[in-house]
Amino acid sequence: MAIDRLDAGNKIFSLGVRYNGVVTTAGIVAEDLKADARGQATQILKTIDKVLSHFGTSKGRLLTASLWVSDIRHRAGVNEAWLEWVDQAALPTRATVEAKLADPAMLVEIQVSAAV
Repeated sequence: MAIDRLDAGNKIFSLGVRYNGVVTTAGIVAEDLKADARGQATQILKTIDKVLSHFGTSKGRLLTASLWVSDIRHRAGVNEAWLEWVDQAALPTRATVEAKLADPAMLVEIQVSAAV
């Protein structure tokens, strides 16, 4: 069975991978790091939509979501963006963890998996 990868334009990781009927994204961060946590989450979720679409699936087929926030107090803003985006009829499992991210300006990072 073939593994399909979406090039992230770097030599470190793929933006997404499809194998055996499941798509897994990389941990995705916002492009505009000047935005607040809600704004960064909104950007990330739009990118996730594009990655899922590339592989022929959508947020309505989510299986799991892992969210990392640089400060747990950002969770409220991230949840606002999440609730505006997620398909309430198809909620995935989800974990939110406070973590030190790769750049201090990164407030949120999100990784998902979805069925194709």
